[in-house]
Amino acid sequence: MRWLIPAAGLAALTGCNVSSEFLQRMETQAKYEYYETSEFWPDGRAMRVPPAGTVPRERPVGNPGISTGRANGVAVNAIPLPVDKHLLELGQKKYNIVCSQCHGVLGDGNSVVAENMALRLPPSLLELADKPAGHFYTAINEGYGIMPSFSGELDTRERWAVVAYVRALQAARSTAGTQPVPQENR
Repeated sequence: MRWLIPAAGLAALTGCNVSSEFLQRMETQAKYEYYETSEFWPDGRAMRVPPAGTVPRERPVGNPGISTGRANGVAVNAIPLPVDKHLLELGQKKYNIVCSQCHGVLGDGNSVVAENMALRLPPSLLELADKPAGHFYTAINEGYGIMPSFSGELDTRERWAVVAYVRALQAARSTAGTQPVPQENR
């Protein structure tokens, strides 16, 4: 048990600024700043040209309407994926996990979390039926107001599935009190 005190002292000393080459390897390693010259590469540049055919991860790949919810800077009107039963079931599952805590199970903004929000209540998604589908996707992807981005929790397909489910909630609300929805459309 007495050996723990000297061992802890030695462990603490390894974090000290000591002039030993052995203890300071990371502090003195070679590194280059942007646009600095380098003797290592034949062209003398430290920054390397990306390999041909690579795409930066920050740039959307493919249809920007699918990956960003916008086309030519304007929110897309329709969901750019085929909406089927499986997509709606996925959307319902992800909505209930990620969105319903604030927006309510029915999308009306009534929830326990919403009752305790002091700054601004979450909007009723049912009242935003006139917004294009890309508006909801962009809000999920980038955040909106005090709502954070959920791009880390939901992938692209799951985000569009949530948008499809929100549209289903809006359609169900708009048909409430009218003719019953046929079984094949439910």
